[in-house]
Amino acid sequence: MVRTFFALSALTLTLAACGESTLDRGLSGAGIGAGVGAASSAATGGSMTTGAVLGGAAGAAAGVLTNSDQIDLGKPIWKR
Repeated sequence: MVRTFFALSALTLTLAACGESTLDRGLSGAGIGAGVGAASSAATGGSMTTGAVLGGAAGAAAGVLTNSDQIDLGKPIWKR
Protein backbone atom coordinates (compact mmCIF):
# COMPACT_ATOMS: atom_id res chain seq x y z
CA MET A 1 0.00 0.00 0.00
CA VAL A 2 2.85 2.38 0.78
CA ARG A 3 4.49 1.58 -2.56
CA THR A 4 1.26 2.40 -4.37
CA PHE A 5 1.02 5.73 -2.59
CA PHE A 6 4.57 6.70 -3.50
CA ALA A 7 4.11 5.54 -7.10
CA LEU A 8 0.98 7.67 -7.42
CA SER A 9 2.75 10.60 -5.79
CA ALA A 10 5.62 10.33 -8.25
CA LEU A 11 3.18 10.13 -11.14
CA THR A 12 1.37 13.20 -9.84
CA LEU A 13 4.56 15.22 -9.64
CA THR A 14 5.57 14.09 -13.11
CA LEU A 15 2.24 14.96 -14.70
CA ALA A 16 1.82 18.18 -12.80
CA ALA A 17 3.99 20.10 -15.21
CA CYS A 18 1.58 20.47 -18.13
CA GLY A 19 1.47 23.90 -19.77
CA GLU A 20 3.71 26.64 -21.00
CA SER A 21 3.32 29.47 -18.49
CA THR A 22 3.76 29.30 -14.74
CA LEU A 23 0.04 29.82 -14.21
CA ASP A 24 -0.89 27.03 -16.65
CA ARG A 25 1.52 24.65 -15.01
CA GLY A 26 0.28 25.50 -11.52
CA LEU A 27 -3.39 25.12 -12.45
CA SER A 28 -2.99 21.85 -14.32
CA GLY A 29 -0.71 20.54 -11.58
CA ALA A 30 -3.29 21.38 -8.94
CA GLY A 31 -6.04 19.61 -10.89
CA ILE A 32 -4.04 16.50 -11.55
CA GLY A 33 -2.70 16.41 -8.00
CA ALA A 34 -6.16 16.80 -6.48
CA GLY A 35 -7.54 13.95 -8.58
CA VAL A 36 -4.70 11.59 -7.82
CA GLY A 37 -4.64 12.62 -4.15
CA ALA A 38 -8.36 11.94 -3.73
CA ALA A 39 -8.13 8.61 -5.56
CA SER A 40 -5.12 7.38 -3.60
CA SER A 41 -6.64 8.51 -0.32
CA ALA A 42 -9.89 6.69 -1.11
CA ALA A 43 -7.95 3.56 -2.07
CA THR A 44 -6.09 3.57 1.23
CA GLY A 45 -9.16 4.30 3.38
CA GLY A 46 -8.36 7.93 4.12
CA SER A 47 -10.37 11.09 3.69
CA MET A 48 -10.87 11.99 0.03
CA THR A 49 -11.07 15.68 0.89
CA THR A 50 -7.76 15.64 2.71
CA GLY A 51 -6.16 13.67 -0.12
CA ALA A 52 -7.49 16.13 -2.70
CA VAL A 53 -6.24 19.15 -0.76
CA LEU A 54 -2.78 17.71 -0.15
CA GLY A 55 -2.48 16.33 -3.68
CA GLY A 56 -3.63 19.62 -5.18
CA ALA A 57 -1.09 21.56 -3.14
CA ALA A 58 1.73 19.18 -4.11
CA GLY A 59 0.72 19.23 -7.78
CA ALA A 60 0.44 23.01 -7.88
CA ALA A 61 3.85 23.37 -6.26
CA ALA A 62 5.41 20.93 -8.71
CA GLY A 63 3.81 22.74 -11.63
CA VAL A 64 4.98 26.16 -10.48
CA LEU A 65 8.49 25.05 -9.53
CA THR A 66 9.28 23.36 -12.85
CA ASN A 67 9.58 24.87 -16.30
CA SER A 68 8.81 23.59 -19.78
CA ASP A 69 12.49 22.75 -20.38
CA GLN A 70 12.41 20.25 -17.52
CA ILE A 71 9.06 18.58 -18.29
CA ASP A 72 7.00 19.42 -21.37
CA LEU A 73 3.73 17.58 -21.97
CA GLY A 74 2.33 20.14 -24.39
CA LYS A 75 -0.44 22.70 -24.16
CA PRO A 76 -3.11 22.28 -21.49
CA ILE A 77 -6.59 21.22 -22.57
CA TRP A 78 -8.08 24.69 -22.08
CA LYS A 79 -5.66 26.21 -24.64
CA ARG A 80 -6.05 23.72 -27.48
